[in-house]
Amino acid sequence: MKIVVAVKRVIDANVKVRVKADGTGVETANVKMAMNPFCEIAVEEALRIKEAGGADEVVIVSAGPQGATETIRTALAMGADRGVHVLTDAVLEPLAVAKLLKAVIEKEAPGLVILGKQAIDDDCNQTGQMLAAVLGWAQATFASKIEISGETAAVTREIDGGLEKIAVKLPAVVTTDLRLNEPRYASLPNIMKAKKKPIETIAPDALGVDISPRLTVLKVEEPPKRSAGVKVENAAELVAKLHDAGVI
Repeated sequence: MKIVVAVKRVIDANVKVRVKADGTGVETANVKMAMNPFCEIAVEEALRIKEAGGADEVVIVSAGPQGATETIRTALAMGADRGVHVLTDAVLEPLAVAKLLKAVIEKEAPGLVILGKQAIDDDCNQTGQMLAAVLGWAQATFASKIEISGETAAVTREIDGGLEKIAVKLPAVVTTDLRLNEPRYASLPNIMKAKKKPIETIAPDALGVDISPRLTVLKVEEPPKRSAGVKVENAAELVAKLHDAGVI
């Protein structure tokens, strides 16, 4: 079985995001970029399935600017076999990404597609669900455990009420939650090997996908700063302040 993993290049989770002065978006120039943390979990899970004998190839797919190649290389250094880069400088919305992934997946014909449940930049949590819809495949979102058995994947999902276990018929789309695994660090030998692993570059036009945006961003602004807190002398004063604020 082949596994396709979609990854996204985002601003590093440890970097403080700054809004552009003109309010058109966030500042990305000279900002450290990295693989989306949920995508790292997706890559790790695909590698674990392969190491357990459940797959024979892991293919990494990413859509974005030239810098996304480095994100793919990171996944290759973790142990993936090859990459596919849909090269575009356009701002991609979840539906456009889903359609691009669909075109690549139809060429690759995998038995399983794994994605992070969401990206930490836009927090949309839409691409995996949209991808399953355009493919017409089964889906299992927010996975905290995946078990492959023949043509079926048993997936434990994190839901509001606790955990839910479902079985989906392969091929399927699975999105990963935070507690699924802990991604490995790429070793120096694997980083060197990753430089020689193939990455295919494709243009969106070659896939026949319209990536025109459906939404228009009017303005981006930082959230208002929190006002300073106050100390109270006793519980009675606390209750009074909460009452005055309309909390109770």
